[in-house]
Parts: sequence; C-alpha cells; structure tokens
Amino acid sequence: MASQIARRFLPTRSAKAIFTTTASNPNTSLFSSIGRNYSSGSSDLIRATLFPGDGIGPEIASSVKQIFNAAEVPIEWEEHYVGTEVDPRTQSFVTWESLESVRRNKVGLKGPMATPIGKGHRSLNLTLRKELNLYANVRPCYSLPGYKTRYDDVNLITIRENTEGEYSGLEHQVVRGVVESLKIITRQASLRVAEYAFHYAKAHGRERVSAIHKANIMQKTDGLFLKCCREVAEKYPEIKYEEVVIDNCCMMLVKNPSLFDVLVMPNLYGDIISDLCAGLIGGLGLTPSLNIGEGGIALAEAVHGSAPDIAGKNLANPTALLLSAVSMLRHLDLHDKADRIQDAVLKTIAEGKYRTADLGGSSKTSDFTKAIIDHL
Repeated sequence: MASQIARRFLPTRSAKAIFTTTASNPNTSLFSSIGRNYSSGSSDLIRATLFPGDGIGPEIASSVKQIFNAAEVPIEWEEHYVGTEVDPRTQSFVTWESLESVRRNKVGLKGPMATPIGKGHRSLNLTLRKELNLYANVRPCYSLPGYKTRYDDVNLITIRENTEGEYSGLEHQVVRGVVESLKIITRQASLRVAEYAFHYAKAHGRERVSAIHKANIMQKTDGLFLKCCREVAEKYPEIKYEEVVIDNCCMMLVKNPSLFDVLVMPNLYGDIISDLCAGLIGGLGLTPSLNIGEGGIALAEAVHGSAPDIAGKNLANPTALLLSAVSMLRHLDLHDKADRIQDAVLKTIAEGKYRTADLGGSSKTSDFTKAIIDHL
C-alpha cells in the first residue's frame, strides 16, 4: 500500500513541461523542470541551496541530510542561514547572497522560518516568494496508509498564486484609526498560475480544476482571476472546470474532500485552503510543498511553523521537510532516489513503531530518522 501511495504522491516524469514565452503568447511562462535530466546513476553532484531555518529547522534539515546520504543522493548542499540584521537590499533577514544562491542553483530546500509579528520588517517567506518570483505553490494532500484520520482516501492538490493578492504588502494609514490594505490581482499572474494548474491536471491525469474565489463580493479583483481561469480552461476541454465560492468550498471540503481534485486560487485563499486540506490528512507536519518560479527555479519547503518550544529537544517531526525534499528530487528527475526515500518514510509511518509525538508516538527525531534509513 505504501508503495502505491508513493507512486501517486508527488509529480512523476510525465508532469514535466516547459512553457516558453512566445511573441504570439507573451503571457505564457517558463515553468516546471530546470531541464538538467540527471539520472540516478550519475556521478555528478547537484548543488542545491539549503535554508535550515529557525527553531526546529536545523534538526529536521539534519534528518534530511542524513537520509539523503544513506540513500546516496547526489546532492551537494549550499547552506544559508537567516541573518541577524535586516539586509537593506532585501528589507528582511534573508540576505541578498542567499537569494543569489537560489538563482544560481535554481533548486533549493527551505526549513521553517519565523517572522516576528509587528516588528516592522519584511516577512522572510514573502521575501523569498517575491524576490525569486515563486508564482505557484503546489501542495499535494493525500491520506497516508496506516495513519488514521477522520477522512479516508483524500487525494487532492492545491495550487496557490504566490506573489500578489492581499499579500502584496501594500498597507497604509488613511487617517488615525483607519488603515487600508490593497489587494492586487493582475492578468499576467492570474493567467500564469491558471496555466500551471491546468497543465498540472493534464500531466497527472486529473479530471477537474476548481477555481476558488469570492467574485460575488470582490467583483473586480476576483472577477479578473476567474476571467483568466476561464480563458485558460477553454484550451483544456478534456478537463472539467468549475468555480466555487471560498466559503462554500471550505464547507464542502470538510463534508466530503472527494468532491475536489485540483484547486487553484489567489494568494490569501490558497494560504487558508491549503492548511485546511493539510488538516484533512493529519496536519502540516505531513504535507509537502513545492514553490515553482519562472526560469525553472524550484524551492521546496516545510510549511509548518518553527516550533521554538521544542527546538533542540530532539522531538521534531521531519516528515514534511522530507517529503518536500522528495518533490525537489522529482523536479531534478531523480525519480528512483525519490521513490526510495518516499517509500521509506511512508513505511515507517504505516508501521507505527517509530512515530514522533505529533503523530501519536513517543519517538525522538533521531529514532524516527534511523527507522527511515533502515527502511531504505
């Protein structure tokens, strides 16, 4: 069962596609694989940027490195840490050198990064998304064999526009006691993420794409997003297209997740819906995430928090970062390595002998890591 889930859990070879900008279609973007075509038997090392992150980040990043070493994955990590002072070039604790590392390597893995609330500097995650133009966040949500939740056979994908919407960061005070936040929706960004969603659905044999919106209230902004989705949908007649208001979508997901297949949505809705979907399968600690950017950049990440209360105590669950790292390997065409590691993770969880506290067990991070290595 674990191996069957492994085969469908993350993108396969058929998912690769390159969209090249042309004069006839200037809105079509370059996305998906960076085209290195590394084989599992290659002796060449692939340099990838690693952000261990804050809190439990270094511990779970260490687990990934140990498992990659045991599986003989040909990755050479270039590690970058969050700065201690705001870099004026990025207006955040993410340094310009770190951004240049991802641009140069075109592939990376990021642990959790905490941004203090209300401290007046730019969000670390927002900095990465904006500066690297990571326009689509892809989160597969599947029920894991042997790990029981309230729902069985959850099998859906959320694709979130990652660069604009309410997260454009444009806020100001109009007068005392009145503040204004601008929601930015553009045709270019909407077409780009819609193209990605429909191509993803076609490449993976998915049957339906649902555009999530609130156009009944925000007629201009969400209306433009829907218009772009409809335009793209016309090019994919084999895929069923529907539009669902976000509040109704939340209710439907909780009642019956099987009603959905691939969901595409603007930024804020994607932040909410993707976490809701993670809850259906057991939480953010089990959910992989991959950010796709123009020019072939891919940054995999653990989307859960930095959990400072358990940092350094050998209690953290590395599953989300591991499965995100697996998605990074698939992006690099290292499918055999990805399959081995993913299968080992799923077998360890299904077996139930070694589970961290968040999964109902009492194992240490190191014990869970060793169990995965043993399953390799």
